[in-house]
Amino acid sequence: MLVVLAQDAVNMCPMFEMTAKNGLSTNLATSVRKLLSQSIPKERKLILNQIIEFAKLKRSQSESLQLVFICTHNSRRSQLAEVWAQTAANIFGVNARCSSGGVEVTAFYPMAIRTLADAGFLTEYESTPNPMIQIRQSEEAAPMLCRSKLFDDVSIPQSGFAAIMTCSEADENCPFIPGAEIRIPLRYEDPKIFDGTESAASAYRERSEQIGAEMLYLFSKISNS
Repeated sequence: MLVVLAQDAVNMCPMFEMTAKNGLSTNLATSVRKLLSQSIPKERKLILNQIIEFAKLKRSQSESLQLVFICTHNSRRSQLAEVWAQTAANIFGVNARCSSGGVEVTAFYPMAIRTLADAGFLTEYESTPNPMIQIRQSEEAAPMLCRSKLFDDVSIPQSGFAAIMTCSEADENCPFIPGAEIRIPLRYEDPKIFDGTESAASAYRERSEQIGAEMLYLFSKISNS
């Protein structure tokens, strides 16, 4: 597991570059350095602080941190959050299990996968209706296995987790998440609204970078808490 001592943004980047060499692909390390330099709005930090406090509680109980990111279709925002959160946990040496699920089963949307590949993740999958996507931080890293699934799928923690609601639709349509110890709304604008337009690639990149920056900030704080 890759461990980096958490400091704020650019101040930690030289150390990150040394330790990331064998843990992240070169392109992903470059992306992470960029995201670490982004500022997080105060109102977003207030929401992220709820997850930090939950992580502190779990640590005080000698339990691992379990986060389940939930959106309607488990195809874009919740998948991006799962990948970036698990990556951030690995970077900062936090014992965490990050998963995602939806209200409906669809598929991990191709543009979202392509956006992660552009950021430096290594992706592999077969073209099937709902493929299992293997996403790696580097050639040597174990794959993260991602596919669209319901939020109560057997592959997802069944109790003791924080349900992170990444879209308003899922938050409003799921008043109760079985097994969730806490429910936190961390909503993101859906890049789906740009599908089929010339702005699609930039919209997906913007959303991925926002999520990535927030997850890196989140786990840097958890590692220092």
